[in-house]
Amino acid sequence: MRKLRALFLKSFFRSHALTSASRCAWLLLAIFASVSALQAQTGTPVPMTLQEVVSLARSKNPNLLAAQQNLLSVKAQEIQAGLRANPVLTGLGTDVTNSASNPASPYNYSVQVSRLFERGEKRRWRLDSARSTTDQTRDQYALQEQQTILSVKQAFTNMLLAKAALKLAQDNLKDFRHELDINKARYDAGDIGKLDYERLDLQLAQFESDETNAEVSLKQGSYQLQTLIGMDRVSDNFDILGDILPPALATTMSDLEQRALAARPDYKAAQDAIRVADANVKLAYANGTTDPTLEGEYDRVGTFNSAGFNISIPLRIFDRNQGNKETSKYVAQASRFGEIAAKAQVYSDVDQAWAGYTASKVLADRYNGHYLDEAKDVLSIAQFAYEHGGLALLDYLNALQENRSTTLNALNADAQTWLAIHQLSFVTATDVAP
Repeated sequence: MRKLRALFLKSFFRSHALTSASRCAWLLLAIFASVSALQAQTGTPVPMTLQEVVSLARSKNPNLLAAQQNLLSVKAQEIQAGLRANPVLTGLGTDVTNSASNPASPYNYSVQVSRLFERGEKRRWRLDSARSTTDQTRDQYALQEQQTILSVKQAFTNMLLAKAALKLAQDNLKDFRHELDINKARYDAGDIGKLDYERLDLQLAQFESDETNAEVSLKQGSYQLQTLIGMDRVSDNFDILGDILPPALATTMSDLEQRALAARPDYKAAQDAIRVADANVKLAYANGTTDPTLEGEYDRVGTFNSAGFNISIPLRIFDRNQGNKETSKYVAQASRFGEIAAKAQVYSDVDQAWAGYTASKVLADRYNGHYLDEAKDVLSIAQFAYEHGGLALLDYLNALQENRSTTLNALNADAQTWLAIHQLSFVTATDVAP
C-alpha cells in the first residue's frame, strides 16, 4: 500500500506542472488522507507529533482561515487605490420633434466627454498607503497565527503531561494493588493487624482517584487540542507522541532579543503603521491640491456642426483639506511613539520569558537529577523495612505519599519548562527548541 501511494504521488507530480508550494500542500493532504485511512482500517489512533499538529492547525484552524480571507480583502484594496478617474460621457438632444414644423427652432444634438485629472500624485500616495496597510495586516495575521500556534503547543504539552500523569497513576495503582495483595495475605496470616491493613486499603482510594482524575484531564486536553487544530468534531480516537523531558537551549537572552526584533510580527506591524501614516500625510496634502476637469464637446444644430472644449478648475479658497492635513501629521507622530513602545515590549517579553524558562529548567533539573531517584530510594527502603517489621505503617505511608507527590511535581516541572520554551518561541517569533 505504501509503495502504491508513493508511485501515485510521484506520477501525479510529474503529470501536473505544480509549484513547490502546491506540491507541499498536496503532499500534506496526502499524508492526512493516509493517516485517516490507516485509522479507519486499524481502528487505532495514529499518534501525531508536535510538528504535525502545528501544521494541521495552520491549514485547518477556522480563525486563521477567516484571518487569511481578511488579509486577501485588504490586499484587494490595492487594486481600488490604483484606479484612475473614469471619463464621463454626456449626450443631449433638444427640439428633436419640433424641428420639422418650426424651422426657427432646429434640432440640437450635443455630445460631451469629460475627465477629472488628479494632481499632487494622489494615485501614488493612495497606492503607497494601501500597500503599507496590506503589509501591516499581513504582520497582524502573522501575530494571530503565532498566538494560535502558541495555544496549540500549550495544549499539546498539557495533553502530554496528562498522558504521563495517567501512566504514572496507572503504574502506581497497579503496584499498590500488588502491595495490598501481599499485605492481605499477611493480614490473613496474622502478621499484621486489622488497623494496619484497613489503613493500607484506604490508601487505595487515593490511587484510584488519581487514575480517574488523570483520565478526565487527558480527555479534556485531547478535546481542547483537537478544537485548536480545526477538527469539526472531537473524537476519543486521537493521540499524540512526544517527549515530556524538555531539551536544554543553547542560546542566550541577548541572542533571543535580537531574533525577536528581527522576526516579531507585532513589531513589524508597528513599523508598517509608520509607513501607512507617512503615506496618509502625503495623501492628505495631495488631496488639498486642485484637480481640473477637462471636457471636449461636439454639437450639431440643424445642418451646422461645431466642436469645443471646457476646463473646470475648483477654486480652493476655503477648503484646502487643512483639517485632514493636521490630523494625519498627529497620527504619524503617534505611530512613531507606538513603534518605540512596541520595541520596548519586545525586550520586556523576551526578558520575562527567559526568566520563566531559567527558573523552570533549574527546578526540572533538580527533580530529574536528584529528587526523583531519592524519592524512589526512600520508598524502596521504607517498603522493605515495613514488610520486615522494621518500620511503622505511618512512616511507610508517608514515604509512599512523598514518592507520589515528588513524581507528580517532577512531571509538572518538566511541563512548565516546555511551556516556558513555547513562550520563548512565541515572544521571539522563532522556534527556539532544538
